[in-house]
Amino acid sequence: MILAGPSGSGKSHLAARLGWPVLRLDDFYRDADAPGMPRSTLGIVDWDDPASWDAVAAVGAIAELCASGIAEVPVYDIAASARTGSQPLEVPTGKFIAEGLFAPVIVDACREAGLLDAAICLQRNPLLTFGLRLARDLREGRKSPRVLVRRGWRLMQDEPHIIADAITHGCTPMNPRTARALLRA
Repeated sequence: MILAGPSGSGKSHLAARLGWPVLRLDDFYRDADAPGMPRSTLGIVDWDDPASWDAVAAVGAIAELCASGIAEVPVYDIAASARTGSQPLEVPTGKFIAEGLFAPVIVDACREAGLLDAAICLQRNPLLTFGLRLARDLREGRKSPRVLVRRGWRLMQDEPHIIADAITHGCTPMNPRTARALLRA
């Protein structure tokens, strides 16, 4: 199961409520000092650009989980903008959720490889998503408040395009409550 949606739309929250093992696709970000990292108009690494993320490694981890039920996955510290290690992820029941901002980027590859059960894109009112994302990012100290507000405002404006892109890749749009009911059934 791939769970997509704008940052702050509730992907991690939904995955935690379901109690399934979670492959955190955001842990596949590249380190901030990696060569060729994209830059934003804010003068920082553009963490919303798929080039800041390792899609090949993410699909590889999904394939490994589907084949053997276990994979060594990275641990990424967003505040430090770097990987801090790795850890094993076990999927004893065969059910797991791969969730993250760049999930739509890998939907096609997973479908072609026979690794995809379903793909959902969470959507909410963009202003609600903005507020939830800002509260989370401030609580976790992800970046400076000024950067978080400016980035969050831009993401709110881009939200319709993010959802449209996910739909283009085959994700079914729905709100978190509907997705939770569907996945529990």
